[in-house]
Amino acid sequence: MSEITARDDQFHFARMGDRWWMTETAWFSFCVPERKLGGWFYTMVRPNIGTVAGGAWVWDESAILPWEVPYSSNLTAMPLQDNADLNDASFRNGVSLRTIEPLSSYQIGYDDEGLFRADLRFDAVMPPRPLRKPGSAFGDLTHFDQFGRVHGTIIVRGEEIEVDCLAMRDRSWGPRPEHRPRKSAYVSGIASPDDCFLFVTKANELSGELAYGFMIRDGKIGDLVTGTRKAERDPATGLAERIVIEGTDEHGRTLEATGKRLSGITLIRHSFIDQNGLMEWSINGKTGHGEDQDMWPVHEWSRYRREGVE
Repeated sequence: MSEITARDDQFHFARMGDRWWMTETAWFSFCVPERKLGGWFYTMVRPNIGTVAGGAWVWDESAILPWEVPYSSNLTAMPLQDNADLNDASFRNGVSLRTIEPLSSYQIGYDDEGLFRADLRFDAVMPPRPLRKPGSAFGDLTHFDQFGRVHGTIIVRGEEIEVDCLAMRDRSWGPRPEHRPRKSAYVSGIASPDDCFLFVTKANELSGELAYGFMIRDGKIGDLVTGTRKAERDPATGLAERIVIEGTDEHGRTLEATGKRLSGITLIRHSFIDQNGLMEWSINGKTGHGEDQDMWPVHEWSRYRREGVE
């Protein structure tokens, strides 16, 4: 993929062609680790059919089902406003986004009638990192990832909570049909702007082998070239409670990360399920936080839970 530029803060509708499933997404995460609380804002736009989907989620250790967590709203087909501008938009899924500084700083808002309100700012701690290798669940999408600091306030069912964390955002545009599910894991961890990683496993493989990712160690970034993700699962729930990541980057440096699940949420995303966990990580000996997105086609998760076949 070519270098990400400020133009990529805007929609890419002119490149979309006429297939209805051409899709553009914008995702931001946040967490309050001491409360075992995590959250997402997710916007999925399909310009050729004029829809916007997604919304916001907030979870903690009290529940994992989306109808039991502190807040969950995942709309499917709201009308996309005319002349939508991703640099300054308020979408009908409830998410508002405003670019403060291209490729670096963004204001994120949300307001749902006293149930959940958010006023957060994302400030990048690294340049956006484009997907550089094939083989992941993202398929033919153009995709990039970026760590940043998220700060501000949220109000969940009347309680105001301060947010000041390091977390991930990503962007994608391209083909994303409803029937595309692929088993994969998207794993992120950050101890500091100088010590973090992204690890994405190969699609539809059981080995947990690396598809692509990167590591920043002691302030120097490098693409991961080899690695594995190993998950230790709770037999009662099937959830990944402990994750071990081992890898090597292009500079010959090792990645050793061990994570334990603090909380999580089950997300149903058309034909696949995302068992997303907020993780506490030891990243090359340094403590941080992040997520383990454990993604399965729905029918495969059902078979695993019914028959024990992973």
